[in-house]
Amino acid sequence: MYPLKFEPILKQTLWGGDKIISFKHLNSDLKGVGESWEISGVEENESVVANGPDKGLTLTDMVRRYREDLVGEANYARFGNKFPLLIKFIDARQDLSIQVHPSDELAKRRHNSMGKTEMWYVVDADKGAKLRSGFSEEITPKEYKERVLNSTITDVLQEYEIHPGDVFFLPAGRVHSIGAGAFIAEIQQTSDITYRIYDFNRKDSEGKTRELHTDLAREAINYEVLDDYRTKYEMMQNEPVELVACPYFTTSVYDMTEEIGCDYSELDSFVIFICVEGSCRIKDNENNELTLDAGETVLLPATTQDITIAPGAKGVKLLETYV
Repeated sequence: MYPLKFEPILKQTLWGGDKIISFKHLNSDLKGVGESWEISGVEENESVVANGPDKGLTLTDMVRRYREDLVGEANYARFGNKFPLLIKFIDARQDLSIQVHPSDELAKRRHNSMGKTEMWYVVDADKGAKLRSGFSEEITPKEYKERVLNSTITDVLQEYEIHPGDVFFLPAGRVHSIGAGAFIAEIQQTSDITYRIYDFNRKDSEGKTRELHTDLAREAINYEVLDDYRTKYEMMQNEPVELVACPYFTTSVYDMTEEIGCDYSELDSFVIFICVEGSCRIKDNENNELTLDAGETVLLPATTQDITIAPGAKGVKLLETYV
């Protein structure tokens, strides 16, 4: 086993922008790319290995072949051949719809699927870019439906101006929306279930509005109100800073100017690194070595005991996540 890179899966969307292609240094003339799925085990959207002897295999092929050696014993027992995380870059030229995702229990009952808890790390943001997360005041399910119908649902959502490095944790049930000008790294459970609540009455090129899931969403929403939906943390150089720890993933950020070592000998999981700025070289305990540049993602198998990360001349900023 060795560190794995994957071919990105590019998604053209109604609201997509022009940042992903250049950020990832891809040779492509696709327009309106809203998402790059970096690591995905979603059915019919499975990532394909881009390097080494297993090049050309899908992520699902890899899990079936290597089982706990790839994902860890506990993860294989818990998820079987379904890879548990989905990693994306998202570039919003327009506001995304107001939406919510179901819990595991609800998603299992309705769709025989995992639910979707996720997190956002803001990689870049145009001046004045905003996003919405959570309610700003208490409302009832009845009032929620009325506000969707009369287009005032955004009046009761918390809105934040965003800047690079901002972090938002979005447990299943939290209403949210990415705003125009936001460029985000997203870490989430492997699920493609989204309930679209409100889409600003937008129409596509054929003059059609997109389907809303008002009633499905009503039962999925957590109506609690928090004082602040942002994740607060203090960045420190050359050591990991934990951002989110939940039953579905643990994510830390590294801001590095000098070489560090990471010991995974006691960790029963794969580890994913997402490079959001700069570049580095990663070398594991079996002398496998690769370069990771901004916009690239690498999956370290659970058999990895330790690695060293050597930042490039301008440093590197990485997100590390595992289950």
